[in-house]
Formats: sequence, C-alpha cells, structure tokens
Amino acid sequence: MKMLIKTTVMTSAAALAIAVAGGAMAQDRSDWPSAISVGTASQGGTYFIYGSGWASLVQELVGISASGEVTGGPVQNATLVQTGDLEFGMVTMGPAYEAWTGASELLPVPHEDLRALFPMYQTPFQCIALEGSDIASISDLDGQVVGVGPAGGTPGTYWPRFLETFGVSVDVRNGGASDLAGQLQDGLIDAFCFAAGLPLSAFSQLEAQTNVVMFSMSADEQQTLLDAYPSVAAFTIPGGTYQSQAEDQMTVAMWNFAVTNANMPESLVYEIMQTVLGNHDRMMEIHRAAADTLPENHVHNGFLPFHAGAVQWFEENGYDIPDDLEG
Repeated sequence: MKMLIKTTVMTSAAALAIAVAGGAMAQDRSDWPSAISVGTASQGGTYFIYGSGWASLVQELVGISASGEVTGGPVQNATLVQTGDLEFGMVTMGPAYEAWTGASELLPVPHEDLRALFPMYQTPFQCIALEGSDIASISDLDGQVVGVGPAGGTPGTYWPRFLETFGVSVDVRNGGASDLAGQLQDGLIDAFCFAAGLPLSAFSQLEAQTNVVMFSMSADEQQTLLDAYPSVAAFTIPGGTYQSQAEDQMTVAMWNFAVTNANMPESLVYEIMQTVLGNHDRMMEIHRAAADTLPENHVHNGFLPFHAGAVQWFEENGYDIPDDLEG
C-alpha cells in the first residue's frame, strides 16, 4: 500500500557523530527497523513540510535513516500505520477516531494497534477563490466546482461533509494542494477549500502569483459545525496570516498528532519524542505551525492510547498520562 514518492536525506558521518555525542547511540538498537518512513500528505500542504522536516531532524539527531512519504493524508496514514506499511504517520483526530472505532472509509475495522506520540498543531479549515469570481463566502460555493484536497485527507474527507451539512451543493474535485492551487489559477475549479497548519504554503503561493480572496465561516456556520461534529473546535485564523487576509476569520479546526504502531520499539519512540519535543526551536525552523508542538498539548487527545515509549517520555518530563490512555 506504500506510496512511491519520498523525500529522503541520507545520514552523514557528521550527523552520526552528533547522535553519538548526545548519547542516542548508547542503547540497544537490535530491535529497531533499519529505516523509518513518516506518512504525510500531498506536496504543497503543511503535513508534507512538517513531516519531512521532523523525519530529517530524527535522522540527524538519532542516527536512523528517516524520510517523509507522500500519501493521501490522515485517513490513509492511520491505516498504513495500523497495517505496518508505514512506521509513523500524522493524523487529525477526526479521522483517527473513525479509524480507532472501525469507521474508517479506507479500512472499516477497528485500528487497535494505533498509538499516539506527540501533539503537532491545529488544522483550521479555510477557502480561497480568485478575486472577481464573486465567491467570498460558503454560501457562494453553491453550484460551483470546488477542490477539497486528496480523497484520503482531512479536508477531502470533511469539507464535503461540512458543505452537505450547510446545504451547499458543489461539484467536488480531489487532488494535492499544489495541483488544486494550479487548477484554481487556471480556471479549472472555482474555489479551493482546504485544511492545514498555518500558513498554508499553497495559499501563500497563490496570493503571490494572483489576486485572491480568502474566506471561511460565519458565526452561525461555525456553530452549526460545532454542534454537528464533536471532533472539531472553534478556531480563529488571525488577520495578517496572509497578505490577502486583513481581518480575523472564524472557522473550526482539528488537532493533529503523530502516531505509530503499538509494536514499534519503545526506545526508538522515546528518542523520537525527545528529538521533537526537546528541540522546539528546530521544529519552528521547519514550520511555524510547530508553535503548538508542545508537550502540554497532549491533553487534546482524549481517546487514542499513547505508545509506551511516549508515556515514558511524558512522565519523565513531568506530564501525567491518564491510566486509560497508557498503551
């Protein structure tokens, strides 16, 4: 089931020297895989940048070959980690809950081997259209052709549901973030509704190349989704996030977590936790969304058990994990 496109950074002698100096090579690695892959999403989205970034950081500081892998997004990542086709993945908690409970659209059986690692950031939902298209709100999307991201991703899964909840009928187009941004610019779709950590690179690139309008939800639309979907939370996209967005915009968001399989070696998971959560400045260099990659945000996972290696790291660093979430 593995996807074919990868970004891999070869381990250098210098990086291995850093890892040895830091003590990461001291433990027994006999049960570690020779290499690890992190399931991300499409190129042009925050998942791809963030996931490939922390994989490279793990490779540099832990000394194991690691890469980010392009996938369809959280729905697919959850299943690929469950089946062992990926060692690690990144998920939003809506698709993760559906996978955990056996309601995944991809593999509708309980994903009982999924385990949580570290909190990443929140994924807010937002739309973009070309200036002059007369599209500047959710209701304006009715009857339009709308790109919503890959079919297995968070926006590709939830935007069609949200629009149906609003009573807005659209012709949905699936695709990667970069591809859909290009289709919008070429007039092949009327709007592009997505969800990713801020700022979304595909949106930033679009506004750098053409005049655009960014919009999200009214107060009533936001409340409608909060009432209908327990997996989302209220979110405000700050004005100035993009040059084309001067004012705050109300929307909803989902939290993201990194996940692995319950069978992943505890010592490897512990080292990854230490690398990501112990190097916040380096994570911020990867993507600004990592501002929320903080250990105290583990509380935003209320159902998925944490991997034993993650539990060890949290507890050694003063964070209590509830007994029912110790995996």
